[in-house]
Amino acid sequence: MVIIVRKTVCVTLPTPLAAVEEIHAHLIDQLNLTLRRPGMFGGEVALRVLIDHLLFVERQPEAWAELKQEWEEQGLWTSIGPAGAFQAVFPAQVDCCEVASVYAEFAQRRGWLKPDRVLTGEEYQALAGRVRRWAAVDRTWPDVTAEFGPPSVLFGGNNPLYGKTLGYLTEDPQQPMVVFHLWNGSEPGAESWPPEHEQPLLLAVRFRGDSFRGSLTFTPEGERRRPMDDPCSPR
Repeated sequence: MVIIVRKTVCVTLPTPLAAVEEIHAHLIDQLNLTLRRPGMFGGEVALRVLIDHLLFVERQPEAWAELKQEWEEQGLWTSIGPAGAFQAVFPAQVDCCEVASVYAEFAQRRGWLKPDRVLTGEEYQALAGRVRRWAAVDRTWPDVTAEFGPPSVLFGGNNPLYGKTLGYLTEDPQQPMVVFHLWNGSEPGAESWPPEHEQPLLLAVRFRGDSFRGSLTFTPEGERRRPMDDPCSPR
């Protein structure tokens, strides 16, 4: 008599990889999270890695070299990236929100940026037409939002004890973002925490211009807090 024994073998099939469209969408979502909370997600390094991956997926890795060349021509690229340009004109305690706003402008042109609010053409023209004059006096975070509404992108958290950057834009990616750089901190030599101000102070508006420095309109407070070794400082 022949006895036949059948043995069942369970085979685990490999999990299918995500489609390229899913990978692309995931990277864009991660980029938008990192732009809004750069300190939490790894700062400029994380932004550069995400952008590198997105450009690889889109088969346009050369766009990064082109971006660096553009920033160099504007005086925005230094040996430590855009951070060096901001350190030259803003207080030493500035955070990575300023740098995130620069990367967000590139993301806007690439169609990656997901704004929380988009200004109408009329709203944008009204803002762009008078923002430099408006910034000629000292302002705070509530002053900006009371005058121009909530930003399209808030770079940084909602805690007023920390600096942050506000960006305003329209649906047209060719229209430059209007950026408000706000700072909170203490006088040099004083205790660094808690900061002295209840609300972040507006240091400068960054908008258009042929160069990085030419794009900046400083408030009186921003002028006062420019680093002493800045050759363009009024002091």
